[in-house]
Amino acid sequence: MLDDVQHRTFLWFWETTNPANRLVPDRWPTQSFSSIAAVGFGLTAYPVGVERGWITREQARQRVLTTLEFFTRAPKGPEPAGMTGYKGFFYHFLDMETGARFRDTELSTIDTTLLLAGVLFCQSYFDRDHSDEARIRDLAEQLYLAADWSYFLTRAPLVTMSWRPERGFSRADWRGLNEAPILYVLALASPTHPVDAAAWEAWTSTYKWQTFYGQEHINFAPLFGHQYSHVWIDFRGIHDEYLRQKGIDLFENARRATISQRAYAIDNPNRWKDYSENVWGLTACDGPGRGKLTVDGTERQFWGYMARGAAATEIRDDGTIAPTAAAASIAFAPEIVIPAIAEMKKSYGDKLYQKYGFLDAFNPTRDWFDIDYLGIDQGPIVLMIENYRSGFVWDVMKKNPHIIRGLRRAGFRGGWLE
Repeated sequence: MLDDVQHRTFLWFWETTNPANRLVPDRWPTQSFSSIAAVGFGLTAYPVGVERGWITREQARQRVLTTLEFFTRAPKGPEPAGMTGYKGFFYHFLDMETGARFRDTELSTIDTTLLLAGVLFCQSYFDRDHSDEARIRDLAEQLYLAADWSYFLTRAPLVTMSWRPERGFSRADWRGLNEAPILYVLALASPTHPVDAAAWEAWTSTYKWQTFYGQEHINFAPLFGHQYSHVWIDFRGIHDEYLRQKGIDLFENARRATISQRAYAIDNPNRWKDYSENVWGLTACDGPGRGKLTVDGTERQFWGYMARGAAATEIRDDGTIAPTAAAASIAFAPEIVIPAIAEMKKSYGDKLYQKYGFLDAFNPTRDWFDIDYLGIDQGPIVLMIENYRSGFVWDVMKKNPHIIRGLRRAGFRGGWLE
């Protein structure tokens, strides 16, 4: 079953990219722009395909090289149109054909981080004495060193979320546990434009340690915030000062968040249809559409794309389940995730599980099933299944000096770091 889920999900990245520049779409089959975060997941997925025997190393090498050449050569500058990035960062969404900024999308620190995570993964994976692999390593280094993290310190030492040429910096900084551990690790590690070491402590000081459904942990409601950084970094057995005081690591924290969400679904306080011990999972995903509707005599609020979640800090739930929420937590809690994957695949059949694996989301209360796959939800499925099965992505990233330097500057000690 895991072979089938992982392979189908991998093929989404392999078959939907633009052959000219290898940009990965934000979603498919609906025509869309490219998501640079999805590109980062794709770059990481290609070597997984090599190791699984689905593609050759040469095929992966050429695709990665095309991708890195594009981002290295793409036009960059402060102009609002025609640019791909600025200050070493890239716009969240890019035109699939030209690679230029899509409409008024933001220069995104987190999405650039996820792109760079894939870039650095390829830097460490393609380690052979081959001219193309040497070129990959060189381009990866160029891209990482170009990122000017210090530019985003409008309220130092915290990193600002985004910038737009029309109106400047976002008013929001990266605070509280979310998808940003890897952002701060890469920002701290930069040999060219690092943030101050105080950034990590300032960030962890905004964590919200609370109990939800019997699980005491740093809360963040959508499960993607407990998954994205773990795609690339093995947090098992390593601790910063905050975690040492709590007697926990971020891996165990993610496990508790996963268990608490399943417990919430079993309790099902809002009585959404089909929620159960094996049908659960709230995260950022598509939805049936914004608006109120009376279902079985009760008025219900529904949404379109939104960051759904359940934690002590927030509950945002309209009965929409995203398979990636459970599936990408497989490394943390396989004993509850594998039965969930099996149940959703069996119960909903080809309404939910098709050519490229699980469609993005479904809402049993509305009898609604998505028509699209989303790159930022497909990526964690294929990559966290691999980490569960072999630890491959983690093991490759443990060889990357930038990751090691960033973790150590953040105060992480113990485990594999020693």
